[in-house]
Amino acid sequence: MRSSPKVLGIVLAGGEGKRLMPLTADRAKPAVNFGGSYRLIDFVLSNLVNGGFHRLCVLTQYKSHSLDRHITTTWRLSALLGDYVTPVPAQQRLGPRWYTGSADAIFQSLNLVYDEQPEYVAVFGADNVYRMDPMQMLAHHIETGAGVTVAGIRMPRREAHDFGVIETGADGVTIEAFREKPTDPPAIPGSPDESYVSMGNYIFSADTLIEALRIDAGDEGSVHDMGGNIIPMLTSQGLASVYDFSSNVVPGATERDRHYWRDVGSLDAYHDAHMDLVSVHPIFNLYNRKWPILTNLPPLPPAKFIEGGNAHESMVGAGTIVSGGHVRNSVISGGVRIDAGAYVEGSVIMPGVQIGAGAVVRNAVLDKNITVAEGAQLGVDLDYDRELYTVSDGGIVVIGKGLSVPPL
Repeated sequence: MRSSPKVLGIVLAGGEGKRLMPLTADRAKPAVNFGGSYRLIDFVLSNLVNGGFHRLCVLTQYKSHSLDRHITTTWRLSALLGDYVTPVPAQQRLGPRWYTGSADAIFQSLNLVYDEQPEYVAVFGADNVYRMDPMQMLAHHIETGAGVTVAGIRMPRREAHDFGVIETGADGVTIEAFREKPTDPPAIPGSPDESYVSMGNYIFSADTLIEALRIDAGDEGSVHDMGGNIIPMLTSQGLASVYDFSSNVVPGATERDRHYWRDVGSLDAYHDAHMDLVSVHPIFNLYNRKWPILTNLPPLPPAKFIEGGNAHESMVGAGTIVSGGHVRNSVISGGVRIDAGAYVEGSVIMPGVQIGAGAVVRNAVLDKNITVAEGAQLGVDLDYDRELYTVSDGGIVVIGKGLSVPPL
C-alpha cells in the first residue's frame, strides 16, 4: 500500500517559449529536444518519479500535440498501484476561455486535486535542466509547517537580477518578499554575496493551495501567475518558506555536477546547456545511472563512423552515420547523416538532419529534419546568416524544423 504523505504532482507545461523561437514555432517549450535523446519535460518527470512521486498531471496548452504524444507513449507507470503520468490539456471547465496564467491553469484544473484528495501538491515547472530529489523538499516543507515551500538556488548576487529572487528573514527560511528581476537582489542571511533565485518548483499544503487559488481567481487585478501572484500572497500571510537546493543530495552526483540547474529559456542558454554536456568531465552528467533521466528511445542501430569519420568531445546518438565527416564539441541526435569533409563544431543537431559533403556547421542549433546542402556554411559569416536565419545575441545560428540550407 502507498505510504503517507499523499502527494499529487502538477507539472506546468503550457508555456509558449517565445525566446526559444524558432524551436518552439511548432511545439511547446517542454517538448523541445535536449541532450540528443530527451525532451525538456523528461527532466522534471524523471526527478519526480525517481523521488517517489508517482501520480502526476502535466498541464498543457500551447501546440501540445508532440508533448502529449511523448508523455502518453513514454511515461507509463504501474496502473496496478494506481500510479500515472497523464497530460491534461486545457478543457475550459469554467467557461469558454483558455488558461490566462499558471495559477489559472491549476484553478481551472482543480478537479484533479479534488479527485485525488492529496495532503500535498507539488507544482513544478517543465523547462529546466537539473537533478533534484523532491522527497527531501517535501520533508523540509512538513518540518517547517509552511503553507508553501519554494525551491531556491543560490546564485551570485551580481547575476540574480534576471530572475525571481527570494528575500528571507533572519532565520534564512521564512520568505519575507518575492522580487521579480530586482536591480539590487537581496542577499541570503549569512552569505552577503549570494541570493536565492526561485527554481519555479513549489510544494503546497493542499488546503493552502486551494484557498489561495480561489482568492486569486476573484481578483480582477491579478495576472493569475504562480510566481507573480500566489507566492507573494502567501508570503504576505507569513505562510511561505524557502528550500535551499544546495542541501539536496541526489545519488550518484559528482562534485562537478552537484546542484546543477540551468534555465534554458533563451537560445544562448539552451546552446550553453548542451556545451555543458560534452566535456571530458561534464558540468552536467547524463550518465548518472543512480538517478537516471528517463525517456523512450527509438529502435535505431548504434552510431556508425566510416570513411575516416570521427567525433571528439561530442555525444552522438543511435542511428547516426558520420561518413568521412568531422564532429567536435557537439551534441548529435539520432538518425543524423554527416557526409565526407563536412565539419560540425560547437553545435546541437536534432534528429533526422542531413549535412552534405564539405559543409561547415559552426556554433549552430539545427532543428529536426533539416538538410544542409553540400558546401553550405553556417556560423562562418554571421552577417550573411542573419539575413536568412535566426542568430542569437551570443552568435548562435538557429534554424527551424524541416528547412533546407542552400550552398553558397
